[in-house]
Amino acid sequence: MKNTNTKTLTRVALLVAIEVVMKLVGLGSVPMGPLYMSFLTLPIAVGAITMGPAVGALLGGVFGAVSFYDAITGASAMTGALFQVSPLNTFILCVGMRVLMGLCCGLIFKGLQKLDKSRTWSYIVSAMTAPALNTLFFMGYIVLAFYGCDYVQNLVSVKGAANPFMFVVLLVGVQGVAEFLVSGILGGIVARAVAKFLK
Repeated sequence: MKNTNTKTLTRVALLVAIEVVMKLVGLGSVPMGPLYMSFLTLPIAVGAITMGPAVGALLGGVFGAVSFYDAITGASAMTGALFQVSPLNTFILCVGMRVLMGLCCGLIFKGLQKLDKSRTWSYIVSAMTAPALNTLFFMGYIVLAFYGCDYVQNLVSVKGAANPFMFVVLLVGVQGVAEFLVSGILGGIVARAVAKFLK
């Protein structure tokens, strides 16, 4: 039992380290306008799929913590501006939504695994939910908590969005699709390889 716990903690620590290093060396995100195309969902998907929803939530929290740090320091233009509007809502946006994303990714994999007897497609589909849910939860919370603030209304005006839904579509656009495909497919391949290795 002790040996199993040590192995699990070591694997979690390794994924946390990968998450932090990706962020520090710039491999975690690519700037695209006010948003970043994030690849930090990749280790979250791998952890959620191979070790369960709780690990996914923990890794989502790590992603959220580095994102919130960027908001506090102003390293991210968007979350930095939103932090000036509401520090609490920015914390929920950065951390809460990422924890929820990691948790949901793990739960989705558990559900899909029951349908995927051959254990082939459930890895990629589940990994694709990580970037998709990250975008959905993050942008959804921006609309819920910040849509009326000057910063967001300026973006709405610049994008020419007629409503909140169009604002999200126009702001996320190509970045969201690229993140969904690249992070999702790569995450699924890595998660399946790691799951086979851990057996």
